[in-house]
Amino acid sequence: MTSKPRRSLRVVHVITGLGDGGAEGALYRLCIHDQKNIHHVISLMGMGKYGPMLQDKGVEVSCLNVKSGSLRILPALWTMWKIIRHYRPDVIQTWMYHADLLGGIIGRMTGCSNVCWGLRNGTLNAEDSSRTTVLISRFCKVLSWIIPRKIVSCAQRASEEHIQLGYNANKICLIPNGYNLNDFTPDIDAGENLRNLLGLNRSDKVIGFVARFDPMKDHQNLFVALCKLRERGITPKCILVGTGMTIDNQKITHLLNKFSLMDQVILLGRRNDIPAVMNALDFHVLSSSSEAFPNVLAEAMACGTPCISTDVGDAASILGSVGKVVPCRDPSALATAIESMFVEVDSDGWRERCYAARSHVERNFSMEQMLDSYQKVWTGINLPSVLN
Repeated sequence: MTSKPRRSLRVVHVITGLGDGGAEGALYRLCIHDQKNIHHVISLMGMGKYGPMLQDKGVEVSCLNVKSGSLRILPALWTMWKIIRHYRPDVIQTWMYHADLLGGIIGRMTGCSNVCWGLRNGTLNAEDSSRTTVLISRFCKVLSWIIPRKIVSCAQRASEEHIQLGYNANKICLIPNGYNLNDFTPDIDAGENLRNLLGLNRSDKVIGFVARFDPMKDHQNLFVALCKLRERGITPKCILVGTGMTIDNQKITHLLNKFSLMDQVILLGRRNDIPAVMNALDFHVLSSSSEAFPNVLAEAMACGTPCISTDVGDAASILGSVGKVVPCRDPSALATAIESMFVEVDSDGWRERCYAARSHVERNFSMEQMLDSYQKVWTGINLPSVLN
C-alpha cells in the first residue's frame, strides 16, 4: 500500500521589509526554489529589491507600507489580519524582530497556532542596533515562551546569544542558509568580462566587499586596512557593491576622501550580477562588526572565491579551514590577512584553495538542505534543539 503524497502547505511569510539584506535574500531563495508549497509574502514596509523579483517568479506579495515612526501601524495590522484570515495558512513564518513580534501576535489572533519565528541578528548592541530594535527584541524574549511553536535561527552564534538574552532555548533550531549552486558557480569568463568593463587587467590585484552601506558593515575598518597596506606598497583595487555604494552617498565619499582612496576603490552600487562580481575578485573581504550568517561569504566561496572575514556570527564555520578570520575592528590584523592572502594568490596551492572553497559550500550549505529543514519544521518534525 503506497502512502498518499503530502499536500502542499500554504505558507505566509511576514518580514520587516524586502530591501537588500541577508534575511530578504534567504526568503527569496526559499520561496522560489520550494516546489512543494505555496508562498505568500507580507512586507511590513514596501516592495524593496526583492518584492518585484518575487512577483516575477509568481509569488504573491502584499506590502503594508509602514514607515518608521508612522501612525499607520494600526491600520496596517488590521490589513495584515485580513490577509492572513483570507489566506488561512498552514504555517506563518516570520523574519526579523519586528515581524516576529507583530506577525506572531496577529498570526495567533487569526487562529493560526503554527507560527515559526526567524532569528537573523548576530548581536544586539547600542552601536549597531537602534533603540527600537533592542526594545522589540526584549518583548520578543518574553513572548518567545508563548507565541512561536518554533524559532528558526540561521546561525549557531545567534542562537547562543539569544538564549543568553532569555529566549526559549527549547524552541530554537538551527537552519543555515542555502544557496543555488547553479547560480553561484566558478565562471572565469564572467569575471574577466566584468574586469574588462571596469578597466582592470587579469594581473591586477582585486578585492571586494558585497554589502549595503550600514554601520554594521564597518567599511571604515576596511578603508583603514587599505591605508595600512598602502604604507607597505600594496595597493589592490577594491570593488564595493551594494545599496548605498555609490558616488551619491556623501558618507561613503567622505570616508574615501578622508583616507585618500577615491582612486583605489570602485563603487558599483546595487547589482544583480553578484556571481560575476565574485568571479572578478581575487578574494572577498568582509569587514563587518556584526553579522549572523553572512551570505556573501558562502556566495563567494560557491564561485570558487576564497574569503577573509572578521570574526562575526557564523563566519568562521562558513569559511571552515579555507578562509582567514580576523578580530573585529582590527584593521591591522585585516591588512596583514589581506597581504598574506595576496602572497598565496601567486602560489601553486591557490587553485586548490579555490576548489576547496566551492566544495565546502556544496557539502554544508546547499539549497536542498535548507528546503528540507524548513519543510520539517513547518510539518512539525522536530529538528535537534541547539542545546543538543
